[in-house]
Amino acid sequence: MKAQYGQVVLVDGGGFFPELDDQQDAAWFLMDAMMILHTDAVGVSEKELRYGRAFLLAQQKRSKLPLTCANLWDKQTKKTLVAPYLLVKKGTATVGIFCVTSEKADLGVSRDSVTVEDPTAAATRTVAELRKKGATVVVLLSQLGKVESEDIVTAVDGIDAVIVGRNTPLLQKGRMIKTTVACYGGEQGQYIGRTLLTLDAKKKVATGDNETFILGPEVGENPSMLTLVKSFEDSFNDKQRKKEKERAAAAELNRANGGTGNSEQAVDHYLGGEICARCHKAEQEQWATTLHAQAWKTLVDAKKDANQDCIPCHVVGYKKPGGFQTGDDAAKLANVQCENCHGMGTQHEALPTQARRITEATCRGCHTAANSPNFNFATYLPHILHKPQGALKPLPPNPAKQKMLQGGH
Repeated sequence: MKAQYGQVVLVDGGGFFPELDDQQDAAWFLMDAMMILHTDAVGVSEKELRYGRAFLLAQQKRSKLPLTCANLWDKQTKKTLVAPYLLVKKGTATVGIFCVTSEKADLGVSRDSVTVEDPTAAATRTVAELRKKGATVVVLLSQLGKVESEDIVTAVDGIDAVIVGRNTPLLQKGRMIKTTVACYGGEQGQYIGRTLLTLDAKKKVATGDNETFILGPEVGENPSMLTLVKSFEDSFNDKQRKKEKERAAAAELNRANGGTGNSEQAVDHYLGGEICARCHKAEQEQWATTLHAQAWKTLVDAKKDANQDCIPCHVVGYKKPGGFQTGDDAAKLANVQCENCHGMGTQHEALPTQARRITEATCRGCHTAANSPNFNFATYLPHILHKPQGALKPLPPNPAKQKMLQGGH
């Protein structure tokens, strides 16, 4: 896009920090990666505060990443936590960029040090200030979700483009909301949205359009970035694996001292496919020919077998009673087995009156729009059904999943 267009601004809507408490390394690495990409502005939401105010500010100071949010206020300094807006000069255009996050957000450990201002009030003030300072284009990085993002650009004049973030559905084609072009780019970095704004003779926005592109294999990898990502992920995976072993050892010590483990606390729990195979041998043999039976291997080969974002969809009952807890459980509970689709083994009726029906909802727990954009229930179902199907061609490759496993996203 930079090669095709002369005045390109690269932004990230925010909400990029990991979901889990022990993944701070991924947070700072993502900040470094965005700097390498020469990202012009990055929004901030409550997700970036999950490790605390001090951690975020220290990582920003170290990485020099251009963070912005107009309605997060620091109780200590009485100023906005990060820059309320950024002015970026691109060719003949001056682009003003700012972010607002939801006032309903749970700030977690940062709630005592940060407050959230009403987004509409902050946006109204910021747009006026940006225009006063010469911004010919104004871009909002919204962490309000689809409905509230659309509401705010309807209520506040002067916003030329909005990047809609916070649990937002992917829309390949953006839409116009009054005079604002909206981009709905999905999550997990598998897509890039291109918003085209045409300026008139006075350098004001005349027309706008948005389209979102999946970053499939045809896009190609930047070799140096891929090497950097893989190096980090391999190290990160090793560290996560060590932590898992330490947690497992602590749990075993607790049990030895008279405590109870996860499995013993629940009546219903996972058993593993070997138990099912005692009565369902034919089904187990058919399952062994499917890609579900290779799910764990794909993680091991990609060195993501300690990545807690990936593991749940590649094992049985991750972190649930009787289910997969650590890599030591791989021999019994790795891969997508019987209980992933049919439920906990202890809930199995001895003489069921009818077979449990597998619906699309069963599959959609893992085959989400983000993880499996090409998923089609009718196409995939014959490849897992436990009855003769004849010779089936291999399933088409999933470009988004392949990129994720290769370390691209």
